[in-house]
Amino acid sequence: MALGRRRSEREQPLWVASSDIVPGPGSPFYHRLNAMLREANFDSWVEERCAAFYAQKTGRPGIAPGVYFRMLMIGYLEGIDSERGIAWRCADSLTLRDFLGYDLTQTTPDHSTLSVIRSRMDVQTHQDVFGWILQRLAERGLIKGQTIGIDATTLEANAALRSIVRRDSGEAYAQYLERLAKESGIATPTREDLARLDRERPRKGSNDDWRSPHDPDAKITKMKDGRTHLAHKAEHAVDMETGATVAVTVQPADRGDTTSIGETLREAMENLDEVRVEGCACRIREAVTDKGYHSNDVVRDLSEMGIRSYVSEPDRGRRRWKDKAAERAAVYANRRRIRGSRGKRLLRSRGELLERPFAHCYETGGMRRTHLRGHVNILKRLLIHVGACNLGLLMRRLVGVGTPRAWQDLAAHIQDAVAARQRHRSARLRCANVLRTPCSTAIDWSGNANPFRLAA
Repeated sequence: MALGRRRSEREQPLWVASSDIVPGPGSPFYHRLNAMLREANFDSWVEERCAAFYAQKTGRPGIAPGVYFRMLMIGYLEGIDSERGIAWRCADSLTLRDFLGYDLTQTTPDHSTLSVIRSRMDVQTHQDVFGWILQRLAERGLIKGQTIGIDATTLEANAALRSIVRRDSGEAYAQYLERLAKESGIATPTREDLARLDRERPRKGSNDDWRSPHDPDAKITKMKDGRTHLAHKAEHAVDMETGATVAVTVQPADRGDTTSIGETLREAMENLDEVRVEGCACRIREAVTDKGYHSNDVVRDLSEMGIRSYVSEPDRGRRRWKDKAAERAAVYANRRRIRGSRGKRLLRSRGELLERPFAHCYETGGMRRTHLRGHVNILKRLLIHVGACNLGLLMRRLVGVGTPRAWQDLAAHIQDAVAARQRHRSARLRCANVLRTPCSTAIDWSGNANPFRLAA
């Protein structure tokens, strides 16, 4: 074969026949996912649901709602955090074009189109799509709804900590420090003076005193890795029997777990009530959480709702129960349950069934840092993002893998297994040939035998 040389300038033909275009290899995962959505009539259902947000006669042709929601699903499946990155990836990939239903002569939606559609559609529409996905999981037996685990994580906000201002005066952080330094007697404070003054000042990062002018919903909080950032709080309710996420909420990062659990639990109850499958009674009977959710009021409220609590109890020493008979009974009952075999098993499974969806959605899924501002916009994106994670759970039930990357890894594992089987078979054949070869026994004059000496 002769050496090929790349030409720096090529003359493009004026017309190209569609039959001459080389198609891409495609992705079996996206083909199967599209087939599943088509069998469930997803596009017709979502178009009927979103018809109120589109003009009937006037205006240019809009983007189909099914394309919009598919692009948000791609953010999870491909691990892309920003809508700008999603739009670029869809325009560049032949596989994703086919998944969206676009050919080479059509322009895929850009990031500004995604922003416009997101602003027009309300949160309830995104919640309905999330519920539609839950319904598909319930039809496959992936929603039980009996035992629910609740946990929360922090998402880095799209706002810099250095941009915070005072709530009372509107001063920036550096201006406020300079004023404090001058009031303390330093006429011309240096950077070292400001740093020393800031280091010795108590409650310097209080959310009661500071806010972000760009994202008022973001709160100053400490992240999982120990850094301090402006962040939001995402809380999940997960079915402990199947691993499906039945509810997701976005709340202020400075809100405690004992305060935020009520909203997430209520959202989970509403979503499970809307899931209607014959022979499936989706009613929450047990709640599993870590020790951050343990309080007298939380355990008592769960008991009054008829929900058995499995909440890890921190070591608080000797308790005083004066005028708290209901709280005492609920806390002691919870303590007995978490010390039992079932309670220990449920608490051990938290790492697999509660922490793993966080890793899928926010680490490999690319949503640890948000590129949107405001809880409403973040919740819209997060509902479809987590819904795509649930679709991955459904795809694992149907085809054995939950993401396109896992499909590629599966193909590599199959090739390795086939190659290993061939090597093992070749080794067995060689051993069989050796055993079938005639041998002779040679005895030297010293009387030592050399058995199984191979014949020449």
